[in-house]
Formats: sequence, structure tokens, C-alpha cells
Amino acid sequence: MAMGGVASAEDAGDPTAVKSEDGKYLDKDGNPTFKVTADGTTDWYTYSGYRRYHSECHVCHGPDGMGSTYAPALANSLKTMSYADFMGVVASGRKNVSTAQENVMPAFGDNPNVACYMDDLYVYLRARANDAVGRVRPAKHEDKSEAYGKAEDACMGHNDKK
Repeated sequence: MAMGGVASAEDAGDPTAVKSEDGKYLDKDGNPTFKVTADGTTDWYTYSGYRRYHSECHVCHGPDGMGSTYAPALANSLKTMSYADFMGVVASGRKNVSTAQENVMPAFGDNPNVACYMDDLYVYLRARANDAVGRVRPAKHEDKSEAYGKAEDACMGHNDKK
């Protein structure tokens, strides 16, 4: 998920959760965001995002969104990248070419292991960008909501579950 480019600091918006819809927390602008309680319990999306990041993204972007010699630190990118920009880059990919290097982010819009979990990835990386979660797997998390499970089944093509 190579996410370079220039963005202003306000593009990422205030990550404070102001409402919840079926286990998904939203900021004042309606973008998905994280919720971590005083005892360290994370919302389901942050937990799921951690799992998805480590199954699909860490190979290029390094452990916990900290970057590598091959791809940028997404924890830094999410400090200034808007939700819409994140979704666009993950779905469509990006190519940044200069005289010194060529960075290519493949498109993941057709990969259900990424496309079905883009909000989860965004929420996890947003939590990392704001130091709301550490570099380890969240020890405690909210349960998966029924609405989340139904949406996941539909996206992954498991509509026959009852």
C-alpha cells in the first residue's frame, strides 16, 4: 500500500469516535475510526485490521505499518491521508516514479482479502498513526457484531450461511 504524496494535516481529520453503528465507530465527518477504552479494549475493526494488515500488507510495508526499504510507513501516511484517498489507493494502486526510485503499489480492489476489509485496515492504521494502539496484537477487543458478520459473509461470497 504505497501511499506517498503531499496532503495537509487536516485531511486525516479528528479521529475521535462520536458515534457507533453496529460496532463501527465513526468520527465527526462520518469516516470509520477506532475506539480504545481505558483498559485497552479495542473495537472489532481495529482488531480485525491488525489481523488483515499482517496477512496482506506487512510484507511490503513492514511490521505494524512502520515501513520498509521497499514501501513507506503507513502509520505516517494515515496522519495526513483522508479516508477517500486511502480507499482509492488501496483499490486502484499507485505508481510513484522518480529518477532515484520507482514505487509501485498494486491494486487490491479485486482481492477480497483486502477489498472486503478496507475499513478494518484503515481503522487499524489510523489507530497506529494516532498512537492509540501499540505494535502488538490487541490483547482485548470487542466482539464481532452481527451486522459485521453478515457484511463479511456477503462480501466474501458466503451468502449461504444462515
